[in-house]
Amino acid sequence: MRGWWREVAGLVLPAGCAGCGAGRSLLCGACGGVLGGAGAGPVRPAARGAGPAGLPPVYAAARYEGPVRAVVLAHKERGALPLAGPLGGALAAAVAAARAGGAGARAGELALVPVPSARRTLRARGHDPARRVALAASRRLRAAGEPARVAPLLRLRRQVADQAGLGARQRRENLAGALEVRPGGMRLAAGARIVVVDDVVTTGATLAEAARALRAAGLWADAAAVVAASAGSFTRA
Repeated sequence: MRGWWREVAGLVLPAGCAGCGAGRSLLCGACGGVLGGAGAGPVRPAARGAGPAGLPPVYAAARYEGPVRAVVLAHKERGALPLAGPLGGALAAAVAAARAGGAGARAGELALVPVPSARRTLRARGHDPARRVALAASRRLRAAGEPARVAPLLRLRRQVADQAGLGARQRRENLAGALEVRPGGMRLAAGARIVVVDDVVTTGATLAEAARALRAAGLWADAAAVVAASAGSFTRA
């Protein structure tokens, strides 16, 4: 009920643009344009080096600052559920950039694998932000002629601490061995090109752990794609 009410309220009672606060639209044209994915490209999540071991090639659609940060947080933490559409469009652009960059070049359908959240976090938020955005991205990709679906292959096998405030090493230690492939995951992923997806990448620890869990089950992540990354992490191929 909570998620249903938030979605209806967001549609009929917009308090202002989620990115800049202007007007009474959910997302103004300028902020929507920032999420359009025109700058999508490869990122290096770690402040130094190439990121944690086992990290697949990572692509992001936008810089995690200003309106983009505000929109991501409004969707994830404040339940502005209709924002999943534009965020999904940005994620689809990151997936497309991964394809153009050579990641996931194998033939077959794309399987977007969202990073799972802890159950207590999902209960507190009233929805699953990563999966919701992934579903919107898969719809956008299919509309563009790219066969894609969401494959919820991963789950948490133990409790983890809140990542906020943790450094790169602490995040790696917090997440080490925390994820596993669900029973039946091999069947869900059969014949697909796997792309791990999330809303934001910081150190890359979460994406690396997701890729490790997939490898442990005999699966391979061709790439990872996110809505946003820090401005300094974008690279030039």
